[in-house]
Amino acid sequence: MQEFDCCTLCPRECRVNRNQKELGFCQASNRIRIARYSLHFWEEPCLSGTKGSGTIFFSYCNLRCIYCQNHEISTKNHGKDITIERFAEICISLQEKGALNINLVTPTHFIPLIRDGLLLAKKKGLSIPVIYNTSSYEKVESLKLLDGLIDIYLPDLKYFDYSLGEKFSFASNYFSVAKAAIDEMIRQVGKPKFNGDIMVKGVIVRHLLLPTHSDDSKKIISYLYKKYKDNIYISIMNQYTPIKRFYDYFELNDKVSDNEYDLLVNYACDLGITKAFIQEGDTSKESFIPNFNEYDNI
Repeated sequence: MQEFDCCTLCPRECRVNRNQKELGFCQASNRIRIARYSLHFWEEPCLSGTKGSGTIFFSYCNLRCIYCQNHEISTKNHGKDITIERFAEICISLQEKGALNINLVTPTHFIPLIRDGLLLAKKKGLSIPVIYNTSSYEKVESLKLLDGLIDIYLPDLKYFDYSLGEKFSFASNYFSVAKAAIDEMIRQVGKPKFNGDIMVKGVIVRHLLLPTHSDDSKKIISYLYKKYKDNIYISIMNQYTPIKRFYDYFELNDKVSDNEYDLLVNYACDLGITKAFIQEGDTSKESFIPNFNEYDNI
């Protein structure tokens, strides 16, 4: 595929030739690699419903946060290479199982292949909404390749402070890149639309509260509401899970306290935010992390 001859799909612009097996920051080749696909019941209620979201977890990542709960696939690259044709078949299979949508998790580095796979799947009868589930470390030009193929964007907005992007995700320009990407996502799909309780169009911006970084989280929540008001939903997440021992950043060795999270939710309410999702109970368990070692059905 021509886009891989000198890869500049993401903001890192590695310019490697993935068609000649050169590897950039994300480590991805010129073939789709996935670690798991299944009905997933732990997304926001308007996405999972009672039938589940048809989730496809892609291997590799162009951000690779040091605390990633999916590190088995984002940095260890577990998974299996598949063809565009097989990707289309998987989409149809999930639809036949009753999935409410097709949920593409960490897809950035495979955008051209996903574009062709979705076009093929739609020819084969794919009719349910497609979700693009991303860290938001995206180039606007690359997102435009998917214009008309994505119904729901599910971006993170991880950091407001540029130093946090550098420290935790090796991306000092994270906030400027992410806010431009989210602007493009909203341009493509517009205001939220629902069929009953299920979202069929729109943008939900997620923010994961990191331990001891509630001040940065407040800046993000404030930015999102002041800029977009009710044109998006905001999902405020408390599920940070320490997946290893950190010796440089001790704050990442703890879970988010109930008090930290409650204060952030109260802050959002005081701003006037009503279109939001919050999490209740102990979501920071390893049991919430999918098993990425089951490749038989791929």
